[in-house]
Amino acid sequence: MRIVSPRGLTVTIGVVLSAGALLTAFPFLWMIFGSVKPHSEAVGHPPRILPEEPTLRYFAQLFGELDFARYLVNTVVVVLISMAGVVLMAMAGYGFAKFRFRGRGPMFFLVLATMMIPVQVTMIPTYLILNGMKLTDTLVGIALPGLVSGFGVFLFRQFMVTVPTEMIEAARIDGAGEARIFWRIVLPLSRPVMAVQIILTFIGAWNSFLWPLIIAGDERLYTLSVGVSLLNRQIATSPSLQMAGSTLMVVPVLIVFVLFQRHIVRGFTLSGLR
Repeated sequence: MRIVSPRGLTVTIGVVLSAGALLTAFPFLWMIFGSVKPHSEAVGHPPRILPEEPTLRYFAQLFGELDFARYLVNTVVVVLISMAGVVLMAMAGYGFAKFRFRGRGPMFFLVLATMMIPVQVTMIPTYLILNGMKLTDTLVGIALPGLVSGFGVFLFRQFMVTVPTEMIEAARIDGAGEARIFWRIVLPLSRPVMAVQIILTFIGAWNSFLWPLIIAGDERLYTLSVGVSLLNRQIATSPSLQMAGSTLMVVPVLIVFVLFQRHIVRGFTLSGLR
């Protein structure tokens, strides 16, 4: 029986993983290349992966004719509003981690219980509440339901339990108020989990589709995900246009994830999640 050397095993594993990565990335590469193909190449047979005469015409059409610039601005605004929820979740997590008050255990259990409720179940009550508040057909109404999540509160709580209580008590003895302790001590120490939650919030707000479609009756308030779905009506005549819209939707998320993926792994590790 021949024993495989460690170097040979490493090379074999690398080749297998590279092949798997290429196979997984193929649909994404097809989308990218398809977005810059002329119509004749996009519908040509047999299909080719690389475009012979690449063009940015369909991206220009998205922003020039189909109002995707407005959809992009709407999406960015929704993302920015959602970012305010990161601070709210950090405050809630800090309260559950470092304060002792009656009912803390049952309240935290209720927060965790919200993670077991499908979003679709709460959509009608949420819509009725926002309609009563006159927030339908507004970007605030689109962002508000996703402002705080049970998972985010849980993530912050798990991390902030590890913050030394002695440090907080010393700050109180020195005369620091609770707000100052939170902003100047606890929040800076929570940068890893903050990075994780910011990334997750960005991805969730950017990819949100069903709720913006329900709450926004005015097409001028549509987000990118809803705008891309409108292109389905044109896929038979312009597949490259559909690919361009999908590329505009997917690439920013992938860029953010690739740039900050180490923060996600580190934050989950430090938060005690397995």
